[in-house]
Amino acid sequence: MKSFLTALSMAMSMFCALPCPCPRWDEDLRSRMLLCLPMVGLVIGGLWTAAAWVLDLIGCPQLLRAAVLACLPWLLTGFLHLDGYMDCADAILSRRDLPTRQKILKDSHVGSFAVIALVLLALAAVALFAGADLHGRYWVLLVIPAVSRCCAAASIFSIPPMEGSSYGALSRDPGGCAGMMLLAVALCVLAVLLCGLPGLGAAGTLLTTLLFIRRGVRQLGGMSGDISGMGITLGEVCGVAVLVLL
Repeated sequence: MKSFLTALSMAMSMFCALPCPCPRWDEDLRSRMLLCLPMVGLVIGGLWTAAAWVLDLIGCPQLLRAAVLACLPWLLTGFLHLDGYMDCADAILSRRDLPTRQKILKDSHVGSFAVIALVLLALAAVALFAGADLHGRYWVLLVIPAVSRCCAAASIFSIPPMEGSSYGALSRDPGGCAGMMLLAVALCVLAVLLCGLPGLGAAGTLLTTLLFIRRGVRQLGGMSGDISGMGITLGEVCGVAVLVLL
């Protein structure tokens, strides 16, 4: 139990901007920390769901509600995954050779491709929520961040890391990968049971998160934290898109 609580504290401290009441760190528990990623997603999804419900309850103007709901998941992670999305956009859209793409990925400067990709992503997210009727479907927002993080953890456990990645010290874990994917599928089923057809937004998150991570790995030569962040960011927006369209 102590090791689990330490791993959960590590995950909350590293992947969430909310203050961690009992910060702990143990380098030997980095693999277990990744197993706690879905719980971080449930915390973020719970706050996302609560915000959507409260904004509807008080009759918040539609465009303002859309802006808040679009930005909230990014704010709750301290823009960590959004930063990975922007870094990957700069590298992949440069269309250079692999060593140059990897060098761009690690460059701390923000390029024009990252800015363009961020603007398009924000416009898409706000537009989706502006046209969304979430009444009775709030629970899908609870599940979507947990599903995206299940997929990210499964990918880290199963895909060889990029050279120089912080995940290089982690051993591959087929059991951890299978467990994360089973949990993701269970959450998708739960979303459909709770919300009906719109609950397939969670399944949309599952499929697109894996798709974007695989594309990032092919383009950049291995798994990394930036690719994980890109997959989470795009997968969640795609999940909301499926929710709105259904």
